[in-house]
Amino acid sequence: MTNPAPTIAPAAPSQTGLRGAVVGDTKLSSINGERGELIYRGIDIRELAVNSTFEEIAYLLWFGALPTAAHLNKFRAQLNERRKLPPEIISLLRCLPPSRIPMNILRTMVSALGVLDPRGAEMSRESQVDKALTLTASVPSILAAYHRISEGLDPIKPDPELDTAANFLQMFTGKAPDAQAVRVLDAALILHADHGMNASTFAAIVTAATLSDMYSAITSAIGALKGPLHGGANEGVIMNLLEIGDIENVDPWVAGKLDAHEKIMGFGHAVYKAYDPRAAELKRIAKEVGTRAGTTKWIEMTERMEKSVWERKQLYPNVDLYSASVYYTLGIPTQYFTPVFAISRVVGWCAHIIEQYADNKLIRPRANYVGPRGVKYVPIDQRSEDIEL
Repeated sequence: MTNPAPTIAPAAPSQTGLRGAVVGDTKLSSINGERGELIYRGIDIRELAVNSTFEEIAYLLWFGALPTAAHLNKFRAQLNERRKLPPEIISLLRCLPPSRIPMNILRTMVSALGVLDPRGAEMSRESQVDKALTLTASVPSILAAYHRISEGLDPIKPDPELDTAANFLQMFTGKAPDAQAVRVLDAALILHADHGMNASTFAAIVTAATLSDMYSAITSAIGALKGPLHGGANEGVIMNLLEIGDIENVDPWVAGKLDAHEKIMGFGHAVYKAYDPRAAELKRIAKEVGTRAGTTKWIEMTERMEKSVWERKQLYPNVDLYSASVYYTLGIPTQYFTPVFAISRVVGWCAHIIEQYADNKLIRPRANYVGPRGVKYVPIDQRSEDIEL
C-alpha cells in the first residue's frame, strides 16, 4: 500500500470507531458515499457486475488491469490447479464436529493452510501472488467440503473445466449447476469482492503491516467478517424475513422494531449516504432469481421492508438486504451466507495485503484515554471486596 506515513487522523475526545480517519492510499477501490458509487481500479461496479466475471475481477484487483483472453486462461488454470485441498485439510475437516459455525471452520482451515505451505513466510511479490491464488481457490473448496462432510457425505472433487462460482455450487450441492445460477452467484461475488477500508480489510492490513504472513492476515480478516455488524448481517436479514413470515406482516414488524429503537439488519451504512450501488444490482438479480425459481415471496417481502423503513426512517438498504434473498433462493443454507461473502472478499483482502507489503509502514494509531488519573496503589489486603470483574 502506498503509504508515505501511517497517518491516522487525530481523534476528537468523543470520536470512536475511526469514522472518517484515513489510514493510507490505495489504487484498488473507491467509494463515493454521497453519490452511491463504487469503482474497482477506476471501473464502475455496475458495469463490471453486468459484463465481467469473478476471475477477471480478481485479476483486475491484483494486477491493475482487466486480463486479455490469454492472461485470463492462464489465470483460470492457476486457480483450478489449486482448488483440490491438501489431504491434511480434509482429515482435519473430518475430525471436527459437524454442527459448528462454518465461519469458525473457515478461519481454522485458512490458518492450517498457512502451516502446510512451505513458502508461507516468504515475502516476495511472486510468493504473495501464489498464496493469493491458493487462498482464493481453497476457500470455496473448504466450505463445500465441510458442508458435505457435515451432511455425512464425501467431498466432491473440483472440476478443472469450471470457474469459481460453478465449482462451488457443484461441490456444495453435489449437482451440476445451471447456467443462470452460476451467473447469479458470479455477479454476487463480483459485487462483494472489495469495498475500501472496511473492518475486515483493515484487520487484514493491520496484521500484514507487522510483516506477518498472508495466511495470518486473512485469518484476521475472516474473524472480523464473521461479526454480525459486518459480514454476518446478511444472515440477520434472512432470519428477520423468516420471522416475519408473510408480506402483510412486514409493516407492523418494522414499526415494532423501530418503535423499540432496535436495529434492522440490511439498512444504513457507515459510508453511503445514497443508495448502495451493490444493493441496486443485487435487487435486480434477486428479482431475476425469484422469478426463475417460481417464488418471488422473499424479494417482495424485502422490497416491502425497504419501502417501510424508508417511509419511517429514510434509511437506504445496504448490500446485505438483497444478497440474503439471492443466496436463500439459490438454496444456500443461512449459516453459509457469510462464508459465501468470504469466497468473494478474499480476493480484495489479498489485493490490499499485496499493496500493503509493497510499501509497508506499521499501522499504529493512538487511543484517546478517558479513564481516571492519579489513582493511588492499594495493597492487596486493603482492597474492596465489592469490586467485580
